[in-house]
Amino acid sequence: MENMRELLAGCLRESANGYVVDALIETYPNIGELMNASEDEICLIRGIGVVKAKQLKAILEFARKAHTPDMNKRFIIKSPKDVYDLVRTDMEFLQVEHFDVIGLSTKNHVIFRGNISIGSLNASLVHPREAFKELIKRSCASCVLVHNHPSSDPMPSNEDIILTNNLVECGKVLDIEVLDHIIVGATGGGYVSFKEKGFI
Repeated sequence: MENMRELLAGCLRESANGYVVDALIETYPNIGELMNASEDEICLIRGIGVVKAKQLKAILEFARKAHTPDMNKRFIIKSPKDVYDLVRTDMEFLQVEHFDVIGLSTKNHVIFRGNISIGSLNASLVHPREAFKELIKRSCASCVLVHNHPSSDPMPSNEDIILTNNLVECGKVLDIEVLDHIIVGATGGGYVSFKEKGFI
């Protein structure tokens, strides 16, 4: 928390123990909530105008992008940790479930990453047709499924396991192997690999 306080003070040129920083931390107690706040919402805090809100959002977006791997560098998936590193900065701060698919070549180079669905606070709706449509179009050899849990608990639900099994079976019919399904927990929650847990 003290690190966050110092960073906010530096970004906004405010006192680390001043009202503005106190109000920001009280309103957004973790970095995930702050990243998802709009400029208009940040402006509701007394002492933060449009300029400071834009400045803070720009810095947060820069930090997010700076830690996101460059897809143009032909990222290679060798382990579940590689998948987590690829998606972490995008997914661990989301406040509703996002379900993505990562398409891979025969040598596990990332061909593309696409969002399949965006759900509510604790659920996403995924249809096999949508999950495999882009994989077929891009001639992917295999894929990895990824979604987030807005809670910090990345353990799969029964619904997650059933959905994954259905998609694995669809992949067998289409000859596009589902290598893994990674669930990303909210900030600090880590991840769970279905492959490592023996669910696939």
